[in-house]
Amino acid sequence: MRLGRRRKLPVIVTIVRLIAPLLKGMLVYLVLCVATFLMLRMVLDYTALRDDVDFLRFKQNFVGYWWWKLAFYAHVFSSLGALLAGFTQFSSQILREHRSWHRFIGRIYAYDILVINFPAGMVLAVCANGLLPGRIAFVLLDCLWFAFTLIAVAAAREGHIARHREFMVRSYALTFSAITLRSWKLLLSRSFQIEPVHLYMIEAWMGFVPNLLVAEWWIRTRIRRRPIAGVRSRLSSSRKSERAEKDEPNDENDHD
Repeated sequence: MRLGRRRKLPVIVTIVRLIAPLLKGMLVYLVLCVATFLMLRMVLDYTALRDDVDFLRFKQNFVGYWWWKLAFYAHVFSSLGALLAGFTQFSSQILREHRSWHRFIGRIYAYDILVINFPAGMVLAVCANGLLPGRIAFVLLDCLWFAFTLIAVAAAREGHIARHREFMVRSYALTFSAITLRSWKLLLSRSFQIEPVHLYMIEAWMGFVPNLLVAEWWIRTRIRRRPIAGVRSRLSSSRKSERAEKDEPNDENDHD
């Protein structure tokens, strides 16, 4: 009986090791799906373009300015695009089997943040609730979001895949702050009696600082220990071939 149990134990351990990564991946994607769905519901509320909907009720002193409303709607609608685009960028299967799609969606994500969300977010950050502490938090968030995304793009173009992946994790952690900020607001408002201005100060920082801490933990414990096999070598070889093709006309001109 003991021998039979000992034989069954390694089999069970093997099965658990095979299933555990799959379950973790499914859990992560489930969380992202739920968060994206909640974000979509919020965005749909703003499609009416009314000034008395949700957050706009607390910004009546700014809704009369066209530049603020333009920044607000640009940020709200494009943030959903960034959340959805970044959603696919961490799939190893897509990266290995559909690299062209990975690059295309990655460009959408980068342009969304660098060209649309950074300037729009800065306008909203300067005019944010929560007095000076809240405004500093949102300005810092917007600057880090821009910087991490830009560094990730530059690293990808230079072929530094490990650096690209790490800064994409940091960038998406800040993208996900659109969800965590609202989650903290709901949790804190229902758990404690806090003045609205103080609540906004707290949630402004809680919306992205814990995200960055989790991202750094993920980078140090997961990404740096398990790099994507074969991606760097294929990317470097493709870049070498591209450089060789560019150098061929120069060689012919030299012979002439």
